[in-house]
Amino acid sequence: MIYNKAFDLKSIDITNPSIKWNLSPAKLIQETIEKDQGSLERSGALVIDTGKFTGRSPKDRFIVKDSITEDKVDWGDVNIPFSSEDFDKLYAKVTTHLNGKEELYIRDAYACAHQRYRLKVRVVCEYPWQNLFVYNMFLRPQEEEVADFMHDWVVYAAPGCMANPATDGTRQENFAVINFTKKKIIIGGTAYTGEIKKGIFSALNFILPTEQDVFPMHCSANVGKDGDTALYFGLSGTGKTTLSTDSNRKLIGDDEHGWSKANVFNFEGGCYAKTINLSKAKEPEIYNAIRFGAMLENVPYKNEDLRVIDFEDDSKTQNTRVSYPIHHIDNIVFNSRGNVPRNVFFLTCDAYGVLPPISKLTREQAMYYFLLGYTAKIAGTEAGINEPQATFSACFGLPFLPLHPTKYADLLGKKLDEGNADTKTSINVWLVNTGWSGGPYGVGSRMDLPYTRAMISSALDGSLLDQDFHTDPFFGLSIPKACKDVPTKYLNPKDNWLDKSAYDLKANEMKEMFKKAFERYHDYVGDEVKNVLS
Repeated sequence: MIYNKAFDLKSIDITNPSIKWNLSPAKLIQETIEKDQGSLERSGALVIDTGKFTGRSPKDRFIVKDSITEDKVDWGDVNIPFSSEDFDKLYAKVTTHLNGKEELYIRDAYACAHQRYRLKVRVVCEYPWQNLFVYNMFLRPQEEEVADFMHDWVVYAAPGCMANPATDGTRQENFAVINFTKKKIIIGGTAYTGEIKKGIFSALNFILPTEQDVFPMHCSANVGKDGDTALYFGLSGTGKTTLSTDSNRKLIGDDEHGWSKANVFNFEGGCYAKTINLSKAKEPEIYNAIRFGAMLENVPYKNEDLRVIDFEDDSKTQNTRVSYPIHHIDNIVFNSRGNVPRNVFFLTCDAYGVLPPISKLTREQAMYYFLLGYTAKIAGTEAGINEPQATFSACFGLPFLPLHPTKYADLLGKKLDEGNADTKTSINVWLVNTGWSGGPYGVGSRMDLPYTRAMISSALDGSLLDQDFHTDPFFGLSIPKACKDVPTKYLNPKDNWLDKSAYDLKANEMKEMFKKAFERYHDYVGDEVKNVLS
């Protein structure tokens, strides 16, 4: 246990005398098992159940509306206002609950791998396995750094503390409330660990653009052998983690990054990967990262006596997860930082089979598709979905954006205008369809992963830029006419449809759908972006 002797717990309203401070992963795992809150599967990973909530609850995430946030936050269905008075009452309820427990688990950690932007975070946890998650996911200070660690922010994670909607200002029993003035996040009524990490990500999405001129991003990132950085934006199911975890490139991180004037840097010290249908053959790096120290959430056992888990079992949730420290991946960037990117990929799973598998975007197209944040959910992924459904999440991460989405799109445009100062080159932006080809879901087929990897590899090594391009008549996208190791018919989506007129109808339908979805941003962008699909 590494304890900060100089710190007064009363300053964060913790008076509980029994504090387990900065315990090692082994100790936290031991305590979890002793409390009958988890078990070890055969690889040595800890298996836990998060209870009722197996994912975030966006409608129960609030931001305190006060003098700091009132005129800056984009208030609405995503950023729901919460009064300072209600926060103080609920905060007192959370701390009283935590102080009444037999023992608490506190951890000191960092967010942001770049020293200039580093955020010191202290997390107070009700359960030991929550503390293991914090160890895995945040950056871990050295022992000597802990001795005089003074927090910037405090997160209180109290799953057993239930709100009363009638008196606490919440929608229901669970809640996550961010207070930018007091620099505190309170989480209660839910044990889903992702609320902890996304709470700090949301805070950084407010702090970095407004105070540091840094572009915060919901993306993965890796680095090639010649030092070229690539970013991969995408919603769930588009391949963000899979495509950035590449044996030929070193991983910076799989989810949250900042883009400063000279660098790209990871916010985190670990990975939080989906495990549904995980296999060693398709995703060996993630599969092999599941060992002692990793924590599996809501993954059922196939054989509990033999401690064999079943990655295909979605009886509890489709959102089964594993968290592990990034050093569980062999091929990583040691300081979690990279140069200004040379290539940026927007990943979309187009279940309508209309978008090309890869196309090059102009600056204005990049801002347009960044604001759209398009992908499609397919039948069977959620209850009630019987056919593909278009989903739009601005900047590929709308639930975590306190500012108006166009603020982040403007930052993207600014970064693209600056280009790569070191190499004096422009930044290439690509739209990649990891979804369907040859027809919509149920008619066509899912894009083969080896073909997608081949196209991304050709974009990364520059050979794709040497090909001839033609312009798609519906979306104005620049499509390469050839790509190494990819059959030519796959590159132009219409060529791969048997019924060409059906393709035209579906493409026009999607174009109108895009234009309608973009209407909400018309008053905030310039004419060149506004008219991308005119």
